[in-house]
Amino acid sequence: MKVIAVYSTKGGVGKTTTAVNLAWEAAADLRVLLWDLDPQGAATYLLDVKPKLKGGIEALVDGRSSTRSVVRQTANRRLDVIPADAGYRELDLVFDAAKKSAERITRILSQVERDYDLVILDCPPGESLVAQNALHAADLVVVPLVPSPLSLRSLDQVRTIVAEAEHPATLLAFLSMVDRRKVAHRDAVRDLHRSQADVSNIVVPSTVVIERMGSERTAVAEYAPNTEAARSFSELWVRAQSLVKAKRRKR
Repeated sequence: MKVIAVYSTKGGVGKTTTAVNLAWEAAADLRVLLWDLDPQGAATYLLDVKPKLKGGIEALVDGRSSTRSVVRQTANRRLDVIPADAGYRELDLVFDAAKKSAERITRILSQVERDYDLVILDCPPGESLVAQNALHAADLVVVPLVPSPLSLRSLDQVRTIVAEAEHPATLLAFLSMVDRRKVAHRDAVRDLHRSQADVSNIVVPSTVVIERMGSERTAVAEYAPNTEAARSFSELWVRAQSLVKAKRRKR
């Protein structure tokens, strides 16, 4: 079972839409589990899944609930979700109280290792114990970048956090929410992937097509398959899949 963490230290960069669309693309061929680790529960909402967990996140972390018992099905038969609820606001504290606190996500996922080919972790922004757990479990970290100085600075922060892990994951960054009417965005599209080895040439546009996910409650490929956004997410999955396969061969 492979694990991809979609992560950034900065919020508002298109992380959740990336996680949902990557999961949907992967589910064309693989059995996929998306774990919504963000207390806002946006991925849970976008995939039209009920957020309530029986026993809450504490029961899952301390073993009173099994991983299978909290998994929810989506409209896509190959894609399941572990939903987020309000209890995820305290997830850092819950992990901190557990033994081997940086390994809790890995241990929880080990219960469903034979059920899925791929797990995608939709991580909350910032540096936290939740992020540390996700990066500990990940084979690949996917980082959305909005073409702005603060967002690009967050990439350096992610690099540092990943490098400090016991088994550093591979990093794949890409430009997100790109508005080609802006000079800075056009310059970033042209130059950034040439100067940064872990930044791909994949570009996800800023478009109302992606904004419609909130009303459609599904991935872009389901309701707008012939758009630039859908093609970009498809390309991102192809790139991510090749990198995560290579990472597993090295281990």
